[in-house]
Order: sequence, then structure tokens, then C-alpha cells
Amino acid sequence: MWKLIFDMNTRHSEVPRRFKEIQDSICLALEKADGKGKFAEDSWERPGGGGGRTRVIAGGNVIEKGGVNFSEVYGNTPEYIKQNMQVDEPEFYATGVSIVLHPHNPWVPIIHMNIRMFEMSGGTLWFGGGIDLTPHLVIDEDAKYFHQQLKVVCDKYNANYYPEYKKEADDYFYIPHRKETRGIGGIFFDYLKPNAENSFESYWAFVQDVGEAFADIYTHLMQKNKDMAFTEDEKQWQYLRRGRYTEFNLVWDKGTKFGLQTDGRIESILMSLPPQAAWEYSHKPMEGSAQHYTLSKLVKGINWID
Repeated sequence: MWKLIFDMNTRHSEVPRRFKEIQDSICLALEKADGKGKFAEDSWERPGGGGGRTRVIAGGNVIEKGGVNFSEVYGNTPEYIKQNMQVDEPEFYATGVSIVLHPHNPWVPIIHMNIRMFEMSGGTLWFGGGIDLTPHLVIDEDAKYFHQQLKVVCDKYNANYYPEYKKEADDYFYIPHRKETRGIGGIFFDYLKPNAENSFESYWAFVQDVGEAFADIYTHLMQKNKDMAFTEDEKQWQYLRRGRYTEFNLVWDKGTKFGLQTDGRIESILMSLPPQAAWEYSHKPMEGSAQHYTLSKLVKGINWID
């Protein structure tokens, strides 16, 4: 029989404490890499229980808009959660860090990360999260780097994690009505429940390492591509790809739905949306262009590492 290393009270102090530390370290690293933008913090309380720290950056040298958010919410379990997760436990507890960054330069990709712990009053507990990348213009070298870094984190714990969680990301970050992936994927995992093979301690360490990997990965891509020249056509293409990002987040993203259904803070929930996006009727990029190449890579199952 598996045993949690923390009792509930300790979990509900230690886990959010570490998530706040990860939020702090990521914000510091992003400010340093950007060189101009500074995070503004907005602390908030949820009427039903809990709250969070929303940190937003805007108008930086590299980052046009972004957020690094911490939340810790609890209280009566909404009917939406009971039905969606097929549970009938009266109270819930959820805490985590969520990040979305939208850069100025279309050669710097959008990035998203989420790490979280969810617990029900009856004792059911699980971890979830992941990191995925949404380039406006795909660069194979960057895609390989991104996936290699995630594989290193996964392989530290289990050689099966990367291929399994990469497939989960391909399947999850997919826009069915467009028949294309949101970006080049990454890793996505959910319902990691401690058991005889995988302890709370092991899963908790893995989730923290995913969070700690974020800053090095993204600041590398920021520094590498922030000064690349781009055309007006490529800038307009960025707005179209942001439109696709918006469609996914508003129509399909479970995290957005969870926040709305649990009476979360709307400004923090919709922080993930870009500052400017566009929709053009039946746009088709020119064959041989970087835009056309990007579309060819927005499919499931690409092995980016080999």
C-alpha cells in the first residue's frame, strides 16, 4: 500500500510554497532575459475559497505580453468537476503555476506551461501539467532543442515518460475544427495518481523539475531569435497564428473551462490570450514560404529529435 510523504495539512503548505518559488524564479529569469519588461503582481481572492498571484509582463524588449500565474483554490466541488471527472466528493483543492508568453518577434515562439496538484476531500489526489511550444514560424533546430530538453527531464524519472507524454501533447494541443496542431507539442500529463509503482514523492519531484526546466528552455529561444529580421507578411502571419491559439484556448482548453466553471478570476484566466490577433478568410500561404513550411509541420506524430 502506497503512503503519502505529507499529511494533507503539510501538502497544502509545502506544495504551494514550492510553486510560489518556481513562479518567483521564472519571473526573475524572464525579466533578465527580456532586459526591459517587468512583472506587475496582482494578488486576488476567490469568493469560494483561496486565491492567487497573477503576474503580468507587457511591452518588453522581447515579450509583448505574458503572465506567470500562481493559484491555490479550494471549496465546494462544482457540479462541472463532478461530472467531468466522474467523482462525487464534496470539496476540492487545486494549486499550480500557469504560464503563457507572447513575443513581439514572429521568430520567437509562444510558450505555455502548467504544473498543478489536484486533491479531493475523499483522498483522491493527482498531478498534471506540461510544457508546449507554439512557433509562429517553425525552425527545425529550435524544435529539436525544445524536445531534447524535455526528454532529458523525463528520462531522469522514466524512459517511457517522454514518448508517452509527447503523444499526449500531440493529441491534446490539437484544433479539430482546423485539423492541425496548435504548435509543435511538447509534453502533457494528467491524472498522475500516486500508487505502488510511483510514489507521491516521485511524481512531486518530476513536476517540480518540469517547472524548473522552463526558464532555461525559453530564455535560450528568446536570446537566439529575438533579433532576427522579419517581413510585414511574417508579422501578419504571426497575428493569424495567434488567432489559432485563441481559438484553441477558448473552445478546447480544459484549463480555461476549469477556471470559468470554478468561478476563477476572469482576468487571470484570460491572461493567456494574445494582445493582438487576426482572422483572414481562407488564407493560404505561398508555396515555398516559411509560413507554408510551418503549416506542413502542424501535424501529430513528428519525431523532432531524430
